[in-house]
Amino acid sequence: MNHKRIVRVLTVVAIAVAVVGASVTAFVSRDRWLPWLSSDAHTAEAEELAAPIEDAKVLKLSPQARKNMGLVSKAVAVQAYWRNIQVPGLVVDRPGVSDRGVTSPAVGVVTQVHAFAGDTVRPGEILFTLRLFSEYLQNTQSELFKATRETELIKEERTRIEGLATSGTIAGSRIIELDQRILRQEGLIQAYRQDLLTRGLMPRQLEQITEGNFVSTIDVVAPPPVSNASKERDVQPVAFIDDGRGEGLVYEVQELKVDLGQQVQAGQLLSVLSNHRSLFIEGHAFKQDAPMLEQAAQNGWPIDVEFAEDDSGHWPPLEQAFQIRHLANTIDSASRTFDFFIPLTNQSRTYEKDGQTFLVWRLRPGQRVRLHIPVEQFENVIVVPAAALVREGPEAYVFSQNGDLFYRIPVRVLHEDRQNVVLANDGSLGPGNFLAQGSGASLNRVLKAQAASGIQADVHVHADGTSHAPH
Repeated sequence: MNHKRIVRVLTVVAIAVAVVGASVTAFVSRDRWLPWLSSDAHTAEAEELAAPIEDAKVLKLSPQARKNMGLVSKAVAVQAYWRNIQVPGLVVDRPGVSDRGVTSPAVGVVTQVHAFAGDTVRPGEILFTLRLFSEYLQNTQSELFKATRETELIKEERTRIEGLATSGTIAGSRIIELDQRILRQEGLIQAYRQDLLTRGLMPRQLEQITEGNFVSTIDVVAPPPVSNASKERDVQPVAFIDDGRGEGLVYEVQELKVDLGQQVQAGQLLSVLSNHRSLFIEGHAFKQDAPMLEQAAQNGWPIDVEFAEDDSGHWPPLEQAFQIRHLANTIDSASRTFDFFIPLTNQSRTYEKDGQTFLVWRLRPGQRVRLHIPVEQFENVIVVPAAALVREGPEAYVFSQNGDLFYRIPVRVLHEDRQNVVLANDGSLGPGNFLAQGSGASLNRVLKAQAASGIQADVHVHADGTSHAPH
């Protein structure tokens, strides 16, 4: 029993010694562990101060961040704005203006092709050479030669008897009869000559025929330019395109329809020449859009046109007003759409290669476009790009810049489309506001991130922990 009591006493003494030793050690090393307690206290205090901001309205962006986002701000401007509908369309050839068919004037065989697809030609330049097989053309040449010779004989006879008629040896009616025969022959000669000219023969070839040298080959040339400008003000004449050296280039060989050695008939298509200066934009709209399109056509409202795959950086601006010329009165049975047409004046340039001049057009038939048709005008409104707006439920916001700070401002949206947003001029924005022209969603995300940090963007925090609002 005494032994157990001794053990308990020794245990108590050991515990007391350990407690005293730990206290002495803690006291000696207080310089090391006291800062830990202070730091934890400050951290807890900071966490309490950095509680998330419930209704953040201001964010802060450095100049570098604004450049990274490509952010641009512009002053608020009150203006008028046209609400429009978007309609797809295509660039198409203008019938009767853009393309010209070249046909064979007579029956023959193609013996030479002078202009191939892609070549540029001027009016009067040779396209094909044909060896004639036309019996009609040969007969016409023969009749022209005989009529010419007959006229010469009649004139010689008149000269011979003119003196006898003056002296009264023969009646004067004989001279009158010869004059009438000469007039009839000259009428026949004129008819034959005109017939041969319309079939492609040149005036010099007609002179050869009157001398007895019949034409066995014929050159088919590019037709002269045609202008409808006197009838339609919006049609550009198919005129020469200046290549920068004072030389005109009017046609491009678009397609060959015959081969070398092929026999062709009179009126058969030999090739297609094109000049894409005057084109149409063909819009495709649904029937319910017809009243709005008719109104735009009647009032001559300007149409905004977006050309797909347009290399606008290497061409001058298209400085022309696009207006609807006419609406089609039929509906496509497959697509259930009807067409409307807008005149388009194209741009071109040329380049030289291997001694040939080639033509390049900016816009080509088949190229897709998007048309913005004006249907309603808003007065006294504020217009910003669509990317500048951000929505949260029923609320819509834009961001106004003041130095490094961006203020989120609620706005009322009157209309929005793929490109622009129309805002009501209700006093929420004024002339002193500079609105961010894009990245509205990104700015809103940055605002929420800064709000979650608990530090207000418009509050300046000093190194000693004190803070105040901006001066």
